[in-house]
Amino acid sequence: MPKRRKAQSRFPYFNRELSWLAFNRRVLEQAQSKDYPILERMKFLAFVSSNLDEFFEIRVAGLMQQVKSGTIERGPDMLGPKAQLRRIQSVAKRLVTDQYECWDKQIVPSLEQSNVLFCNYVQLTRNEKKWLTNYFEEKVFPVLTPLAIDPAHPFPQLTNKALYLLASIDDPETRIIERMMAIIPVPRVLPRIVKIEAPRRGNPEVYIFLSDVIQHYIKWLFPGYKVSSAVPFRITRNSDLYIDEEEVENLLTKIEEELMKMNKGAAVRLEIGKGADPVLVEELLQAINLQQENVYQNDGPINLLRLMSAYDLIDRPDLKFPPAATFVSSQFDHSDSIFDRILEGDIMLHQPYDSFQPFVDFIHQAACDPKVYAIKQTLYRTSGDSPIVAALMEASRRGKQVTVLVEIKARFDEANNIQWARRLEDVGVHVVYGLVGLKTHCKTCLVVRREGDKLRRYCHLGTGNYNPKTARLYTDISFFTAKEEITEEVAGLFNTLTGFSLTPRFKKLLVAPFTLHSRLQNYIKAETRNAKAGKPARIIAQTNSLVDQVTIDNLYRASQAGVKIDLIVRGICNLVPNIKGVSENIRVRSILGRYLEHSRIFYFENHGVPIVYAGSADWMPRNFYRRIEAVFPIEDPELKARLIGILETYLKDTKNARILRANGAYHRIAKSRTNTELVASQDIFAKAAHERRKHQEKERQEEPTIVPHTPITKASQADSKGS
Repeated sequence: MPKRRKAQSRFPYFNRELSWLAFNRRVLEQAQSKDYPILERMKFLAFVSSNLDEFFEIRVAGLMQQVKSGTIERGPDMLGPKAQLRRIQSVAKRLVTDQYECWDKQIVPSLEQSNVLFCNYVQLTRNEKKWLTNYFEEKVFPVLTPLAIDPAHPFPQLTNKALYLLASIDDPETRIIERMMAIIPVPRVLPRIVKIEAPRRGNPEVYIFLSDVIQHYIKWLFPGYKVSSAVPFRITRNSDLYIDEEEVENLLTKIEEELMKMNKGAAVRLEIGKGADPVLVEELLQAINLQQENVYQNDGPINLLRLMSAYDLIDRPDLKFPPAATFVSSQFDHSDSIFDRILEGDIMLHQPYDSFQPFVDFIHQAACDPKVYAIKQTLYRTSGDSPIVAALMEASRRGKQVTVLVEIKARFDEANNIQWARRLEDVGVHVVYGLVGLKTHCKTCLVVRREGDKLRRYCHLGTGNYNPKTARLYTDISFFTAKEEITEEVAGLFNTLTGFSLTPRFKKLLVAPFTLHSRLQNYIKAETRNAKAGKPARIIAQTNSLVDQVTIDNLYRASQAGVKIDLIVRGICNLVPNIKGVSENIRVRSILGRYLEHSRIFYFENHGVPIVYAGSADWMPRNFYRRIEAVFPIEDPELKARLIGILETYLKDTKNARILRANGAYHRIAKSRTNTELVASQDIFAKAAHERRKHQEKERQEEPTIVPHTPITKASQADSKGS
């Protein structure tokens, strides 16, 4: 009989879903932090709700579907779907309880101290109640439609994430309590937060939630009946699109059909206010096929995401972050063409500290420059009013060949992307709608320009979406180059995206799903070999998520060999750090601050000759195998030094950074006796941008009125590249 092999010891892993909930807990900590202006704290509170919505619509919905179908898919942590759901419900309910406590005990009182009041009806003055009655009668009551639920009125289709009221109705002329159910849909055209325009002593700004307004006046909808209770509620449904691309003749049409079905997906969560009739709640759960454990009863306004509208409604700059003025280097000043600047040397921007405007100028100049023959660009998330979309349309009108690859499978942006993509098609832009089986997530733009008797390519590569709005809110790396070895591969990437290519070749770029995963593993293994040979070995990686098991296992082996590894992982992290003999050389930190950390930067020591990359890919299986991603090398010595400096600054953060422990908890970095000052990396970057701007303005004031254009040198670029 053959000898049984000893079972191989398994590396430890955190659960993906619980790690994500830990990330959202850190977002909640931003709302609880007294370091931020109060309206910014309120916005972070809204982010918690937005994040939870997507988590339930996609991740929880997927687990519930597994349980229903009997399919068991286990991650590296080996937890089954039922066990995950139990833990998720426990952790998520504590998170939501703390979220509402933050609103009630911290945000509302702090706003009140700043003369901004969120009131219920009872707290209003007589004049305010009178004003509100007129408002309800004129603006709200005419568009409300109560839906009685009885044998003649079947249960209605309730839309995903829409706001409703659940009312218990009784006939006062009978002795029995009928508990008749009525559902009142709140039309989406109505503002969810109402500013009361009635004078009050002290001139405070007074606001009330629309659900509170309808609750108070709900008797108007049921004349002659008694309303025993009325509470707001909201249903979250499975919102993942199910598309077999191999069987679809027209992907665009199919996605539009699926978007129509999205509001009818299986219910996965019921959020409901306190005070609801328990009998009606049970009937509601039966109607939507949901269990009691999926109920989230909230003592406060349903869906705190609506606070985002309050942030814009409340015109109090003193309660918000001061506007951040971004830096635009003088290297873009004295040139008729941004292409001249790129030709002189690679350019790298660190957004939002460096302005995104140079890319907007790049695409606008490409659109108008008669020497430009072709523009190719990927778009994942943007807006219809984007100046980038406008420039691409203008380029097509001017007769240039414009190709745009629009990823219509970008989750929750499908409808928007379809809308503005069709506008591009209307002016002759060649629009390609993704690849079968893959999402196009890379951020690439290629411009082909005739210079003399030859064609030259210019390209932009980035870590963030081509969206000027989010470019002011996300930290990202933006890179311009005209180097042929890079632009040629970007051209090959676009040919792969728009044509057919089973085995494209990339030497400089790391491109998923072709070379990215294997090349990254080779770099990790090379550091492992260097450490075993007694050579310097270090890895630093900044990413949004770390989930891929092969990558984690190779990092564990690198740690065991003595490689010093610093991971800056904003969100999900399945790797367990600081385990003796496994990961004791790995430190994991998460940084949350004013800006959303979105850059992906990878550093490998390489025996004293560092290799540095930036790009669009997180370290997740979907990014490695199910998306088109582009990760690009930074080889210019000055730019490489700047990028390494950015990573080192993140590692010095003691204010916004949280360190991940082996038990899955994140903790603040304690002040030491020798160092009592907290360091915030985002503040350092902002201050450096401010100093560069001041220095540049001073130089401009000292310049003569007419300045002849001279080519910029490496030395003169240095001050604008160092942070």
